[in-house]
Order: sequence, then C-alpha cells, then structure tokens
Amino acid sequence: MGVVLVAVLLIVGAVAAVAYQRRLSQPYGAVSDLDAEAGAHRWVERLGGSLSTLDARGNAAAAQALTDAAERHRAAQGQLVTARSGAQYAMASQTALEGLHYIRAARISLGLDPGPALPDLGPGAITARDGRVTIDGRTYAASPRPGDATPYYYPGGVVGGRQMPGGWYSAPWWKTALVAGAAGAGGVILADALLDGLRRPHGGGPMF
Repeated sequence: MGVVLVAVLLIVGAVAAVAYQRRLSQPYGAVSDLDAEAGAHRWVERLGGSLSTLDARGNAAAAQALTDAAERHRAAQGQLVTARSGAQYAMASQTALEGLHYIRAARISLGLDPGPALPDLGPGAITARDGRVTIDGRTYAASPRPGDATPYYYPGGVVGGRQMPGGWYSAPWWKTALVAGAAGAGGVILADALLDGLRRPHGGGPMF
C-alpha cells in the first residue's frame, strides 16, 4: 500500500510540475483559452443584462443605440457558440464590448448615469460640438453628444483601415463602408485636417 501511495504522489507531482512549467513558459500577461472563454461569457452576460433593463422611452437616439447593442449581443452569442480558441473568444469579447459602448450611449441619450468606464475601442472621442467629417467624398455632422442632427452613435474603431473616433454622427456611414468592403479599396477617405480638432484621448476602465 505504501509503495502505491508513493507512486500516486509521484505521478500527481509530475503532472503539477508539467502544468507549472507550461504556465511559466507563457509570455507575461498571456491569457489562457479558459480565461478568454470566461471573460467572453462575462462580457456577453453583462451586455444581455444591460439590454434587459433599458427602455428607449421614445428617444430616437437611444432607440438606435439599443438596436445596435442588441445586434452586437446576438452576434457575440453566435461567436461564443462557435469559439474554440482564445482568439475566437477574444473576438466575442470585442463584439460584446462594442454593444456595451452602445448601451453607454443610450444611457447618456436618456440622461442617465452612463455607468462604469469601458475599455476604449478607438483613438478617442469627438469633442467639437458642430464638427464635420468627410468620408468617401461625403460630409457628415459629428458631435460628442446626441442631437436631432446627430442621432447615430459609433463607439470608435477601425473602418477602412483608419482609426475613427467615437461619437454621434448624422448618418451611420460605418455600416455602408463595411458592407461595401471599403477597407480593401480605400473607399473610406478621411481628411486628417478635419479630424484634428475632433479627437481627444479619453480614459477607459480596465478590462475585467
């Protein structure tokens, strides 16, 4: 019995040592697939919970933001179903995070507390109250706040190979750009001079 017990302890110790060595061999700050999966589920569940407690109350800008948030929630749920790797779970997290930015925008439009800060998706946020951006030869109004002229929210990110700031716009130009495949053809042409006065860095909370 004593020999068997010693053998079992040796096997357990060997397995633990291998696991420890594998953990040490990972780059500092690397996220395991299990951690990525757990994180993705947290973001998606948080988005779903936020959607269940908000009502646009006839506010057009909030209604549009909530529609976009719901689309991201459905997409993130689909990504979770098929995800098998850390990178795929990270994609689901990113989609859910976009949805949470839309939730935040809806809350701002409704005059509610926006809630905890979120990790940034883009280079910053629009600051000019009556800004203009030119995209693919067309000019759109842009603002840091929702309004009758700027009811469409974009959380910030890369469109057509360009970093675009988050804010409220007069039309959902990013949807057209993505559908048209503008990234490969250079279809999104942004005048840097027009955006210089529209960007500002803004802090985001840590991803958790």
